Amino acid sequence: MLNDEELLGIDKNSGFATRVLILSFPAGSIFLLLAIFDVLSIPLAIYSYISILFFNVIFLMPISSELQQIKKYISKLSSGATEEELLNNITEKETKNLITAINSMHKFWSTKAETLENRTLSDAAVLDTLPYPLFMVSKLGLIIGANLSARTLFQEDINGVDFTTIINNDKFKISLSKILDGLSRKEDLTIPLANVKNKPKFYIQISTLPWFAKGDIVAVVSFYDLTKALQLEKLHQDFVANASHELRTPLSVISGFIETLQTSAKDDEVAREKFLHIMQEQTFFMSSLIENLLSLSKIELTVDTPPTDKINVNNLIKEIKSALELKLKEKDLTIKTKLARTSQITADQHQITQVLQNLMDNATKYAFPSTQISIQTQKVNAIPPHRYYDIKEGDAIRIDIENNSTTIPKEDLERLTERFYRLQSHKNQNIKGTGLGLAIVSQIIKRHRGNMTVQSENNITTFSIYLPISQ
Repeated sequence: MLNDEELLGIDKNSGFATRVLILSFPAGSIFLLLAIFDVLSIPLAIYSYISILFFNVIFLMPISSELQQIKKYISKLSSGATEEELLNNITEKETKNLITAINSMHKFWSTKAETLENRTLSDAAVLDTLPYPLFMVSKLGLIIGANLSARTLFQEDINGVDFTTIINNDKFKISLSKILDGLSRKEDLTIPLANVKNKPKFYIQISTLPWFAKGDIVAVVSFYDLTKALQLEKLHQDFVANASHELRTPLSVISGFIETLQTSAKDDEVAREKFLHIMQEQTFFMSSLIENLLSLSKIELTVDTPPTDKINVNNLIKEIKSALELKLKEKDLTIKTKLARTSQITADQHQITQVLQNLMDNATKYAFPSTQISIQTQKVNAIPPHRYYDIKEGDAIRIDIENNSTTIPKEDLERLTERFYRLQSHKNQNIKGTGLGLAIVSQIIKRHRGNMTVQSENNITTFSIYLPISQ
């Protein structure tokens, strides 16, 4: 089928005729001069010029045809056609050789481009997995790249934006200017960010790229959220302060009584017996406090390690109930149990025993005299979500421990698991305790990816423990 834009396989717009005329012009000029000076007759000169035109056409046509085929080949190849399909249309051997060379070059650069694209995508994916916000900055201070954490941090389109308009802080502006002006290679600063919700303070590091780096990126700005670190620091400070206070009180009592026994009450037998009894109580309190602190530290070390023991919750409840018989008799208390048929779970036996012992001991300690403590176990389909960590999905065992005791105010319910936190009503009743029991319970349940809820109304308090059946 003939192409309207081609004549004898030559593109009409290729300038073929012009090239033939230009190539034939010198010889035509010579024949014209010979005819003028009567060296050749005019018909012979015209015939000679036409012959030259004809031979030039015959000579240039294969070359132009091959060039035309190469042009078409490259054009179609750039449009996505396959090499095999295009090669079938090539007829000349020299053209095929040239096309083969073009193919090799095309494959080389295609492979290079594909490798570069894959590397770029991989690098972008790696940057997006980083938990810390990372920004790439140009010489003009514009953001020209950011990972997923960075884009999420400011929750807006930040590409092409002047960095100093997002972080309007004088210290940051000065540090960034030093980097961009080549006055410094690395700047560190800690600043608050008023426009970032719930993440008020960041440690920021601005660094220049190595000398061999290419492209528009000249600096990288990384952000490190200090919120958790500051919270942990405050928690540590509060912990040390509270522990020191709790230990200082019994030590002061013991020290005072020792001094009294050495001086004014040295020969007072009645006072000696009384003071020694008090000192024994204070020593027992300190021993319990230190034991609980050590226990809490051990639990925190295992919080990321899944438990593997197979235990029966009902059997543990029965054992602890038997161990509490003396305390129950002292206050005329009874324990009523309603236990599920199956209560086997995957858990740390020692830690779950500690949880049940702490809660059942608390129920006994704070219950009104001559009342009943109710303990019930049942299988449930799901654990209620926790505010601060992920719970284990699936079936669980729920343990309810209920007693008749002073109603816990709503404002105190969320603080029950704080270290050293004790209700003022319990302090007023002179009920002894370290304030660490529920903190220990909370950490153990966290390790097991369970949950604990507390309800307290009309002098009835219920602690509900959810423990996943499998880990």
